[in-house]
Amino acid sequence: MDEPCSEGRDRPSASFEEVFSAEYRRVLGLASALCRRRFLAEEVAQDAFVAAFRHWERISTYDDPGAWVRRVTCNLATSSFRRRAREMRALLRLSSRRNPDDELGAGDDAFWDAVRSLPHRQRQCIALRYLEDRSVAEIASVLQIAEATVRVHLHVGRTSLAARLDEELEEEAP
Repeated sequence: MDEPCSEGRDRPSASFEEVFSAEYRRVLGLASALCRRRFLAEEVAQDAFVAAFRHWERISTYDDPGAWVRRVTCNLATSSFRRRAREMRALLRLSSRRNPDDELGAGDDAFWDAVRSLPHRQRQCIALRYLEDRSVAEIASVLQIAEATVRVHLHVGRTSLAARLDEELEEEAP
């Protein structure tokens, strides 16, 4: 299926444009069946073709480049489903709280303003750690990054916060 063509193949490999024209509707149909929502299916199908375009030099040598695009479509649809499921679980957890602002004390405004000024990954790690009391492993899972990366973001974020808030840094164990 995804094997390079044999050396003595008679027909030249199709161009990306030819494969896109021939396969897009069927790939979109597959994505629609997997995603259930048209806009998500279009995004998944387009992303699969973008990946094919990026690697076209290699993929064009396959006997059936469309099969490769379909496999990528299936993988992207699965990833999209998993990401949406994680987002829904997070929204459900947040909705079960009365009001997230009620949980933050008045003295916390300066802290959370400083957190919001951090780079996005540091901000995400700090919020998950201190707002949701998540472990390094849980944060890594939520953000889909390595635990070591989470520890680095927490350390650098805490250091920046301490400097911004003019406080002594108290390192905590992960």
